[in-house]
Amino acid sequence: MNTAMKEFEAAGQSDRRLAKRLDEIALALVLIMTGALWLAPKAMFPEGTWLLGAGLIVLGLNAIRRLRGLKMSGFGIVVGLVALAAGIGRILGQELPIIPVLLIVFGVGLVIRTVARGRRSSGMPDAS
Repeated sequence: MNTAMKEFEAAGQSDRRLAKRLDEIALALVLIMTGALWLAPKAMFPEGTWLLGAGLIVLGLNAIRRLRGLKMSGFGIVVGLVALAAGIGRILGQELPIIPVLLIVFGVGLVIRTVARGRRSSGMPDAS
């Protein structure tokens, strides 16, 4: 195996280790936030604070991944945005229809992925 290939594999392992560390830090932050919110008096934080915090943590994780040159999670971004919107909605006293919105978003995503895959396999140029 040549030196360039070994360096490429080492860089891939380093990226995987960094991605795993970032995921573990994000999970630890969610656990710390959950425990702190359970211990805090109910009147201290408005309903929806956990969703808001979880959304910010997931979106922050993806932002750090982007800054470090790692692959972001499309699913994580969608979940983070939905949690953020739901948290803000609850804090403002507005219940958002989260399940129907998620079903629509996932359905649209499946259609787009299927159409894009069909274009690539038929040899048509991709629009993006």
